[in-house]
Amino acid sequence: MSKPPRQPRRPLHGVILLDKPLGLSSNDALQKVRRLMRAEKAGHTGTLDPLATGLLPLCFGAATKFSQVSLDADKRYIATVKLGVTTTTGDAEGEVLLTRPVTPEQVNAESIAQACERFTGPIEQVPPMHSALKHQGKALYEYARAGIDIERPPRSVTIHRLDILNWQGDVLELDVQCSKGTYIRTLAQDIGEALGCGAHLIGLRRTGSGGVRLDGAVTLEALMAASEVERDAHLLPADILLNDWPEVLLSEPEAARFLTGLRRRTSLADAPQVRVYGPHPEPGSHPDRRVLLGSAHIKGGELIPTRLLSPAEVEGMLTQSAPSAAVASASEI
Repeated sequence: MSKPPRQPRRPLHGVILLDKPLGLSSNDALQKVRRLMRAEKAGHTGTLDPLATGLLPLCFGAATKFSQVSLDADKRYIATVKLGVTTTTGDAEGEVLLTRPVTPEQVNAESIAQACERFTGPIEQVPPMHSALKHQGKALYEYARAGIDIERPPRSVTIHRLDILNWQGDVLELDVQCSKGTYIRTLAQDIGEALGCGAHLIGLRRTGSGGVRLDGAVTLEALMAASEVERDAHLLPADILLNDWPEVLLSEPEAARFLTGLRRRTSLADAPQVRVYGPHPEPGSHPDRRVLLGSAHIKGGELIPTRLLSPAEVEGMLTQSAPSAAVASASEI
């Protein structure tokens, strides 16, 4: 039987907030959604392990230029920790190394609170061997599978908040807000050692990344069951990844100059990162309607471009948003 003809790709621009399922790698999830959306260009914004679920922003077209923003952003997780058992990988995938009793003398409300307080703020973490960090061009997990242990220097990360959501017997549930590069498996292990019983991670769900949250995400199952029109309705504007940055709106001539990469004089205060817009080119469009031009920073009275969209990308986003914009305009009349 012959295969059905391959569907042509489309130049989509925007972000889908995916609620990644258990057991699927981030890249596998990306490729599945890319095929469903028939998107020409796509990328994800930071790896979630197959055993982790939750928020995975997927970028399409022009939005891929801002994927690093989400990679560098603070993250938020719900972590479920099994006390009393240490594994080779720090999570439920590994083999059991050591089992220790979880006694009321060691593990109680006070000792758990003290352990969480100890690991709140700037801390040092030794990355796990079972990670994708590279050593001499190879991922650490490749060495680990071969039984080779590589010395890893500690890295500085910040745990902004570490709240106890639930504790029952030997299972502890935590709400973790942390900087990029934090290994929650390592955090679970360290808390277990601080309690004197050991621990490993048995569940991880990402609930936030920068300015976006899990409550706006769609499941892979829902996307697979939807029509193409319904899938497209989940495509959010590219600037959702920048929604917690200050914004700058340029006039039409200034916007044209900005897109050429020229620095512009401004009276605005210095800012490490801003999102930059130009006026919507449609004649008679509402003054609040505008189009994303890129990102920049402000220093010494100058607006300095950081990432610019191409004229083709700007035009593509305008064309793509035309149907929804028409609906919005009609509803305002």
